[in-house]
Amino acid sequence: MKVHINAVGRLRAGPEAALIADYTTRFDRTGRALGLGPLTLSEVEDKKGGGMKAEAVLLERALPKGAVIVTMDERGKLLSSPEFADKLANWRDAGRSDVAFVIGGADGIDPSLRAQAEFSISLGKMVWPHMLVRAMLTEQLYRAASILAGSPYHRE
Repeated sequence: MKVHINAVGRLRAGPEAALIADYTTRFDRTGRALGLGPLTLSEVEDKKGGGMKAEAVLLERALPKGAVIVTMDERGKLLSSPEFADKLANWRDAGRSDVAFVIGGADGIDPSLRAQAEFSISLGKMVWPHMLVRAMLTEQLYRAASILAGSPYHRE
């Protein structure tokens, strides 16, 4: 199952980009044998300032057809890392070919796009900068693959 992160905004070189690249490489390496990956990042940017609605249109265009759409949203479900790993495995085992995690811009994700999501995940009650959410999500994807592979990376 291919894994996609579809996000608003361009990631500049820096510590977040280095973390994302590192965890993406780890995920691809670990996930390959599990039928997970590759992990791709698609960035969109609304240069005309149309807000959430315009961002939603750009994000929708970037989504793979038939993908499980998962929004990263403060209103989403709180999952433990093992629960997240199980979710990924269940989608993969159900024959889903793509899962797309959607990260909105500074104002969040337009309600019309949130309504299309099959699932929504919260990283906690706090609001996180969307660039940091990318790093946190890629780490959790690697952790999920490690859990499914039986690796000691995740310790409970």
